[in-house]
Order: sequence, then structure tokens, then C-alpha cells
Amino acid sequence: MSNLKYRSDIDGLRAVAVLGVVIYHAFPWVIPGGFIGVDIFFVISGYLISGILYKGHKTGNVSPFSFGEFYARRIRRLFPALITVLVLTMAYGWLILLPDEFQQLGKHVAAGTLFIQNIVFWQESGYFDISANLKPLLHLWSLAVEEQFYIFFPPLLVLLWKKPKILAPAIGVLLTATFILNVVMSVQNSVSDFFMTPYRAWEFLGGSLLAWWHYDKGHQHS
Repeated sequence: MSNLKYRSDIDGLRAVAVLGVVIYHAFPWVIPGGFIGVDIFFVISGYLISGILYKGHKTGNVSPFSFGEFYARRIRRLFPALITVLVLTMAYGWLILLPDEFQQLGKHVAAGTLFIQNIVFWQESGYFDISANLKPLLHLWSLAVEEQFYIFFPPLLVLLWKKPKILAPAIGVLLTATFILNVVMSVQNSVSDFFMTPYRAWEFLGGSLLAWWHYDKGHQHS
């Protein structure tokens, strides 16, 4: 499978997952469970990024320099569209929002550039929180969760790769632990369970295990 076709197939699956979420928000009666598209998206993302990292380790190309290139590719891929959205949102907000509302929008824009939007929305949640309809950058919480996983998982993989026999079991243990946390928090604090990366990590780790099986069986894309 060519690299281009592989990325095209993965992006197609991610697009389907996102489309389910969009339809759910616009017409909830059409796809009542459309929000599960976020979970599917996270699993696919875990599979994609882990596959890239596994292939790099197997070919001996993963080094501090190549990790720098890995993060540089993420920036090149995300920031043009992200900056465009943030600038246009700020410009429109300047025209229609009240001063206190525009100030909060500025806070959300800053959080969006730092990929901590999920933490900000988690802190703001509560009785006096404003409606989600008045938060035009609310959707960036999922991007923040994704990027936070990408920050912590590659260095962890460097440590685990030194003992490849325990790599899959270790990821399995982490997956199980974070899934249990997810279930517990869904009852104790559903807002934290929704927004915070530790309670979403099992989805990315599930994709990582799938990628490990794929590459361990020798099905690497060329």
C-alpha cells in the first residue's frame, strides 16, 4: 500500500467520524449516537500516529532529531488552518461581541494556540457557565486532547522500545487503567471525564495496540 493511499484511507475514516459528530449536532434525531464519532476519531488518530512511530523505531530512524521533525510536521499540518480559524473568529468577535464576551474569546484563542482548550473549558464548566452556543471555539477541545496525547506518548514509546517484549502488554495495562478511570469518572465527574486527556487516553491506546499488531505482523505500508 502506498504511503499516499494509506494516508488517504485514514483521512477518509477520520472524515466519516467527524461527519457523524457534525450531523449529530445539526440534526440530533438523525444520528442519536453521533457523538461516538469523537471516540472513533481518537482511536484512528492513535492508530495513525503510533504506526508512524513504530515504523520509525523499526527502521532505526527515531532519534531526538527525528522526534523534532515529527513535531514539526504536526505544526506544519495543523497551524495554517488553526491560525486561519482563530484570526477569523477574533475578527468576527470584534464586530459582534460585547467587551466581556470578546475578552473571554481572546482567552479561548490563546488556549487554542497552546492546545489547552480542553482544560480551559473544564475549568469554566459549572452553574454560571455560558451556553455552548456562545463558545465558537468549543470544538477545539478535541484537538487539545489529541495533541496532549502526542506530546506524552512518543517519549513513553522510547522507553518501552528498549524492551519490545513488554511494549504491547504495557500499553494494554495503560489502556485498561485509563478505561477504568473513564468509567469511574463518568459517574463521579462527567465533565472531567469528557474533557480531560487521562480519561480519553484509552481510546488512543486502543489505536496504538491495533497499530502494533499491524506492524508486528509485517503489514507496514511502503
